[in-house]
Amino acid sequence: MGSYRRRLDIIADILQVVKQNAKKTQIMYQANLSYKVLKRYLNNMTAASLISYETEDQCYVLTPKGTDFLEAYKDYARTNKSIEKRLNDVDNKKKNLEELCSNR
Repeated sequence: MGSYRRRLDIIADILQVVKQNAKKTQIMYQANLSYKVLKRYLNNMTAASLISYETEDQCYVLTPKGTDFLEAYKDYARTNKSIEKRLNDVDNKKKNLEELCSNR
């Protein structure tokens, strides 16, 4: 079964697409979202000033706050990945210890 993306991951995926100025359809396909989910995120992200809608070009653009979010997200994702790897290592060591003291 596939893994589900977290809210912050979806926001980062959308911002990554919007970085190049994008229309709804482009965002929907490149961020791999349904139209219903996309609309909800676009509304929330516009309200949070992460993106803005340019009426003239009819596309979404990244705001300075959106750029700040993407930079902070990259740091978070790197740290999170490192911590998850270390937690997996700890879990494996624990399993090894449990096997060593079992009756088998």
